[in-house]
Amino acid sequence: MAGVHDQLEIKFRLTDGSDIGPKSFPAATSVATLKESILAQWPKEKENGPRTLKDVKLISAGRILENNRTLGECRSPLCDIPGGVTTMHVVVQPSPLDKGKNVLFDLSQTVATVHILQSSSS
Repeated sequence: MAGVHDQLEIKFRLTDGSDIGPKSFPAATSVATLKESILAQWPKEKENGPRTLKDVKLISAGRILENNRTLGECRSPLCDIPGGVTTMHVVVQPSPLDKGKNVLFDLSQTVATVHILQSSSS
């Protein structure tokens, strides 16, 4: 029976509501390995996909999972339901180089239209 509990069936829910999986993983699998699996299976047609592990945040049972932890350590009591599939939410957080691209307005355009008037009263 221990072998059954050593495997967890997981699907990864993306922000648009689509899923990757479900797929079975050993309880000893690290969160970093899960993120590698997500990167490898990320739908190519989706824009703004993650480029590195640091771009991916996994959320399970309301907690952000740390890369160095295993599935067994992160398991919630709901994971122990026989035949149950655990849904983990995937959030893509752009790397610092990409964050400047996602601004609400372009400052360079705003600065180009601003004129500073100086008075010459001395």
